[in-house]
Amino acid sequence: MVTLDASALVALLAARDAYHDRMRRLLLTERPPYLIPEPVLAELAYLIEIRADAHVMDHFLADAEVVARVLAPPAPYLGRIRQLASPHADLPLGVLDATVAAVAEEHGGRLLRPYGHCQVVAAEGRIEVVA
Repeated sequence: MVTLDASALVALLAARDAYHDRMRRLLLTERPPYLIPEPVLAELAYLIEIRADAHVMDHFLADAEVVARVLAPPAPYLGRIRQLASPHADLPLGVLDATVAAVAEEHGGRLLRPYGHCQVVAAEGRIEVVA
């Protein structure tokens, strides 16, 4: 099972994105359901609202309804999210990145993300960034 990050979803939705073809190929090698942390869905909705029209989000939601599970990080994730996003941690992760990493850790360890700071968690051996 693979967890999807907002950057991967943006790349998948935007045919002109530099990572579009790569993310599409990688996603096709994964088996559904794909996991989308709820905060990622909110970030994606915001990005679509400022860059595209409502039809893009509607098409995405129609597809996601069939092949994805949206996960609201429950209370057990909060400790790990806090640990990863702590200002005192040596990891350059914000709360959203930490949420995605925590969800990926809990659900098979695979994260589809074209770039970003989750590589530091991958270096711990907790997740594999598919990029």
